[in-house]
Amino acid sequence: MRTYRYPLARSALGTMLIAGIAIFLFSSKFASAEEARVPDTIAQRVAACVVCHGKEGRAGSDGYYPRIAGKPAGYLYNQLINFRDGKRTYPVMTAMLENMSDAYLREIAQYFSDQHPPYPAPQPSQSNPTELERGRVLVHDGDKAKGIPACVACHSAKMTGTAPAIPGLIGLPRDYLLGQIGAWKIGTRKAATPDCMAHIVQKMDAADISAVTAWLSEQRVPANASPAPALKVKLPLECGKLSP
Repeated sequence: MRTYRYPLARSALGTMLIAGIAIFLFSSKFASAEEARVPDTIAQRVAACVVCHGKEGRAGSDGYYPRIAGKPAGYLYNQLINFRDGKRTYPVMTAMLENMSDAYLREIAQYFSDQHPPYPAPQPSQSNPTELERGRVLVHDGDKAKGIPACVACHSAKMTGTAPAIPGLIGLPRDYLLGQIGAWKIGTRKAATPDCMAHIVQKMDAADISAVTAWLSEQRVPANASPAPALKVKLPLECGKLSP
C-alpha cells in the first residue's frame, strides 16, 4: 500500500477521487434519465386509452369497451370528467384520470373526436321482427303515452350524435348499450342535473330497452358518421349542461 509523506497530498488525492466518482455517477444517472425520458406527445398520452378502446379509439374487440373515435369532443370531455370526479363508476378509469387536469382531458377528448376509422359491419340480429319494429318506433317516434321522446330528437336523425356534447348511439355493440342504459336505470351512471337520460330510462320497461338496443345494434353506420353540427330544435327535456 502506498503511503504519503505529506497528509495534505493524501487529503487532496482523496478529494479528487471522490469528486471523480461523483461526477461519473451523476453523468451515468443523467444519461439513463435521458434515455428513459418519455416523449410528451399526444400519441404517448393516449397510449393507455387504446389498450382497451382499440387503435384510434375504434372500440375493443370484446364489445365491452366502446368506440370513442369520432364522438363529439364535448361529450368525451364530459365523460372523462365524470369518471375522474366519480359521477361514472369504473375503478380503472377513475384511477387513470384522478390526477389529470381539465386541460389535459380536453386534449385527449379532442384527439379521439378527430379520429374517423371505419366502422365494422353490424352483427346479425337475434331479435324477432316485432321487437325490431318496436325499437325503430321508439328511436324515431318515441312513445307519447309513456312520455318517452324519440331518440333522434337529441342524438340526430342519423343517430350519429350532435355537437358539442350528445353522443351517437349507432355503431355500438348491444351489450354496451344494455350496460349503459341499465346503469342509468339503477342509478350507477349519472349526468349533470337535470339528468334527462335517467328520467327517460325510468319510463322504459325491460321490453323497451331490449327493443331499442336490438334495433340500434343492427343498423349499418352511414358513410358520413360525423355528429350533426347543432340541434335543429329545442330539446324535448331539460338536460344538464346541454340546456341553455
